[in-house]
Amino acid sequence: MTNETPTSETSAVQPTTLDGLGCYLLGGQPASAREIITEAAEAEALGLEVAFISERYNKKEAVTLSGAAGAVTERITIATGATNHNTRHPMVTAGFARTMQSLTGGRFVLGLGRGIPKVQDAHGIPRITTAELEDFVGIIRRLFRGETVRDHNGPAGSWPVLSIDPTLDEYLPMGIVAFGQNTLELAGRCFDQVVLHTYFTDETTVRCVETVKRAAEKAGRDPDAVRVWACFATIGDHIPEQRRLMKSVGRLGTYLQGYGRLLVRTNGWDEAVLDRFLADPVARARGLDIVGTPEQLEHAAELIPPQWLAAAATGSPAQCVAAIRHQFDLGCDGVIMHGSTPAELTPIVEEYRRTIDR
Repeated sequence: MTNETPTSETSAVQPTTLDGLGCYLLGGQPASAREIITEAAEAEALGLEVAFISERYNKKEAVTLSGAAGAVTERITIATGATNHNTRHPMVTAGFARTMQSLTGGRFVLGLGRGIPKVQDAHGIPRITTAELEDFVGIIRRLFRGETVRDHNGPAGSWPVLSIDPTLDEYLPMGIVAFGQNTLELAGRCFDQVVLHTYFTDETTVRCVETVKRAAEKAGRDPDAVRVWACFATIGDHIPEQRRLMKSVGRLGTYLQGYGRLLVRTNGWDEAVLDRFLADPVARARGLDIVGTPEQLEHAAELIPPQWLAAAATGSPAQCVAAIRHQFDLGCDGVIMHGSTPAELTPIVEEYRRTIDR
C-alpha cells in the first residue's frame, strides 16, 4: 500500500474505498490467466476493499495470480480464498506470504481452506484436518515474529528447522474458507477473517456468524476483530441470460455435484431433491459452470428448487444492492460479490456508492 499522499489529480480517479465489499478475480473459468491483470485494476478502480483469488490447477494457481494482482494494484487488498496449506512446504508458503507482503506493502491476506475431499483423494493429497490447520497457523505466526521453529513434530508435519528471517517482526493477516462447525470455531479461535460459502440461507448465515464470534470470545479474542465475509452470488439482470444461467444454475449445480450432501445438510434442504438431481443425466456433465450447454443448464434449472437459488443478489442494480445490504443485516462484516467480473459488477457497485448516504 502506497504511503504517498494522493494529489488532487489522482484523488479524482481513485474513488473512496468501499469497506466491506470485495469480489473474486477470474471467477469461473477464464479464457486466460492474463485476464487477472485487467480485473485487478478494474476491481481497484471500483473502490472495492478486497480482491479474492481462488485456486484451480489448470490456469489459476494462486501464488502466480496473487503476484500478478499485487503488482498491478496500489490500494486493494489481495487475499487467497483459498489455497491449501499441505500442497506446499511450509517454508514455500511462508516465503510466498512474506514476498506478497513486501510486494504489496502489506496488502496481502493468506487465506486457507480444507479443499475438496474428492479432488484430494484423486490427487493423492491427504485430507486436511482441523488440528493440522491450527498447527500450521501457529507455525506461520512464529515465523513472522522472526522465530526459528526447531524440531517441530505436530499435526501439520515434522521439520528439523523452519525460519524466514530472524529480524522479521510482522503480523500476517490470515483467513479461512469455512463450511462446517469445526472450521467456523477454528476461524474464531485463530484466524483474522472467514469466508462463508455461496448459497447459504439467511438462517445458515446467521448461525455461522454467531458460531465464529462466539468461538472468538471463548478464546479470549475480540469477536469484532474476526471478520466474517459472506460469499454472495451477485448476478444482475444486465448480464445476458445464458451467462446468468451459467453463473447461477451452473455454479450451484457444480457445488451439488462436488459436495452437495454437505451443502444441503448445512442449509437444512431436502436431500431427496439432491438425490434426484445427482441421478439425472445432466449431473454427469462434470463442472456445469464450465461445460454446461444452454440445454443442460435449462434442464438443471428445472431440477434445482428456486428457493435454493434465492440466496443471491439478482435483478436490477437497486435490487442487487438491497440484497447485498441484507447480508450486513444478518451480521456479516463484509460481502464478496461472487460469480461476476468487476466489469459486470460495475452498475451494482455504482448504485451501492450512490446509496451510501441515503
